[in-house]
Amino acid sequence: MRFYRPLGQISALTFDLDDTLYDNRPVIDRTLHESLSFVRSYHPSLSQFDASELNRLRQTLLASEPEIYHDVTEWRRRALELGMINAGLSAAMAKTGAEEAMANFAHWRSLIDVPQETHDTLAQLAEKWPLVAITNGNAQPELFGLSDYFRFVLRAGPDGRSKPFADMYHLAAERLALPRFVSPAGGAAGAAAGAGSARWGRSDDRRGGLHSLRHAGLLDQTAGRRPDAHRRQPPVTAHRNFTVGISDLADIIVSSSV
Repeated sequence: MRFYRPLGQISALTFDLDDTLYDNRPVIDRTLHESLSFVRSYHPSLSQFDASELNRLRQTLLASEPEIYHDVTEWRRRALELGMINAGLSAAMAKTGAEEAMANFAHWRSLIDVPQETHDTLAQLAEKWPLVAITNGNAQPELFGLSDYFRFVLRAGPDGRSKPFADMYHLAAERLALPRFVSPAGGAAGAAAGAGSARWGRSDDRRGGLHSLRHAGLLDQTAGRRPDAHRRQPPVTAHRNFTVGISDLADIIVSSSV
């Protein structure tokens, strides 16, 4: 974990979910398999529906609606509905089928095995600060035992543009009536960029899922840019430099704050 400036006084903490608090790869692999099986069995004309077709449909929608990527759940639902219409289902059948397919998707998407060290760390931090989950994804923490640690969960789409845009960070601060945030755990450089544009410190976890948290720091302004347009700025001063497991996070955050 690297802090590129002193943490200062912490008022609240934000966490990404996927690949930060748990390893998301097995979840995605299983969910894709089960959700495609559901679609193929939904109607005979969909028996050959596969991941490549789903991706093609998503790209078709993205080309005509460039902002749809901010809401991955709606993007998937619309792609499935379009695929069913293309396969010959009526508009009404396709709408119902897509909704049922998304219910199946949601079931598998939130069957997540959360390590005990994640529970222990969140419980310890939640005793000292309000915690908020901020995610671009569609996992539902209430279904895998994490929701009680968070004051609320913000999702890209319903709650603003996806990270690295800073919408959800600003909304979190507004809801908590806080002028500043420190976010210790985010699953992508884009999340760091969003936090940086909101002028909040945060750290980043990209090594082995949840199990190491690193690259903390404040990045330069990126709000308003497309996700592929932001670039990490080099740190001016390294205040601390750690590589730690999530079980050590609470102690480090507590000891590093003033």
